[in-house]
Amino acid sequence: MYLSSWRLGDQSERLLALMGGTGLVAVIGNAMDAASDIVRREAVEYEIAALSGIGLETVEVDLRNYFDNSAGLADTLTRFDVLWVRGGNTFMLRLALARSGADAAITELLQRDALVYAGYSAGCCVLAPSLRGLELVDYPDAVEATYGVPAIWEGLGLLEYAFVPHYRSVHPESEAMELVVARYQREGVPHRVLRDGQVIVIDT
Repeated sequence: MYLSSWRLGDQSERLLALMGGTGLVAVIGNAMDAASDIVRREAVEYEIAALSGIGLETVEVDLRNYFDNSAGLADTLTRFDVLWVRGGNTFMLRLALARSGADAAITELLQRDALVYAGYSAGCCVLAPSLRGLELVDYPDAVEATYGVPAIWEGLGLLEYAFVPHYRSVHPESEAMELVVARYQREGVPHRVLRDGQVIVIDT
């Protein structure tokens, strides 16, 4: 896993090392599903340009195209070496992962060491055991407003701790992240804080 606080972070060479220096990258932008079509498209195009800038071949995989088609999504993901899951609204991303079956498919691929999971912000926050506390930053109501179903509060559980990005950084969400950290400290929730630029690399 290559888990960045913001964008590619300061260790993109370690991402390349994890994937052996080459490979096909699936860009997942579903954390932006509550945004307008134009804003969402520009957000995905930014990620594609950034990854292309370090020499990677990228294709967007829109999980909305696989809602209620988990078999199709699982088959699609096997064609990729890396998932790049961008930031946005963690609750929107979690819903898309569940509706498409990507949550189960990603877990299985990681267990087989058949995939590198990479991304930043919401793309990493969703890996925690729970999304409780992130409502101080993101809007869970956006899920029901967009898809007519309640938000999912359970994370994927691929990390044993909550991932807290943008900590004490020059980022619009930094102040709210202080509130998230304070809550985790009060409630004894295991967590890791990252300043923008910092990355957690997990290579097992």
